[in-house]
Amino acid sequence: MKKIYLFAVMIMSVLLSASFALAVNGASTVDVENSTTAAITAATSTPALAGNVTELVISGSTTTQTWTGFFGNVSGAIELSDAAGKVMYNWSAANPSGKVLASVNQTVDWSNIACASAANITALETAYQATGTDGVDETFVGTAGSHIIAGSTLDSCSSTNVYDSTGTSGSSFEELLLWDGEAAVFASILENDATGYDNKSHDFEMLVLEDGHGNSDTKDYYFFVELD
Repeated sequence: MKKIYLFAVMIMSVLLSASFALAVNGASTVDVENSTTAAITAATSTPALAGNVTELVISGSTTTQTWTGFFGNVSGAIELSDAAGKVMYNWSAANPSGKVLASVNQTVDWSNIACASAANITALETAYQATGTDGVDETFVGTAGSHIIAGSTLDSCSSTNVYDSTGTSGSSFEELLLWDGEAAVFASILENDATGYDNKSHDFEMLVLEDGHGNSDTKDYYFFVELD
């Protein structure tokens, strides 16, 4: 899991024109604090005796080769500024509300953002070899309520709740699976210091796809923040 702290400046511009396209700003900084994975468990033995038939009850786990996790905290502000970055007014928020979004594309078509369709999910499962029990539609099993992303109201998107301190999915750390016409966009709804999977306070937890099936290459994800 990778712990990241995001600081983003969200710019709200007043344009004196007939049209207005609302975009979501990229995070201005992304600091990786720590990145770990599960330790390899040593094998357990049992004695074997010639002539015996032995019933065993075995439990174990395997690290996913389909998903990687990000979690952390967010600080930022809503600003009124011009094209030169000169700030006319600033609304700072120590505990902002909004969303953290991630995509493999640095440029997202926010005007085309929508809930990922069944066809999009199938395409993702093929591209990432995510056809096992940890597949995309086995993970995003929920249905989200109404959320506004980049000015568009999205209803009933595929969603999941990343685990909290109970070790299960609760009502916190909701994540939506979106599509911009070209690639997936993962959207995590910000919390206010909710207790996360590790019993520590976090503003967000999210899962993103990464194909590790016989592949040790990393994949870059670009982060965006939309503050309310």
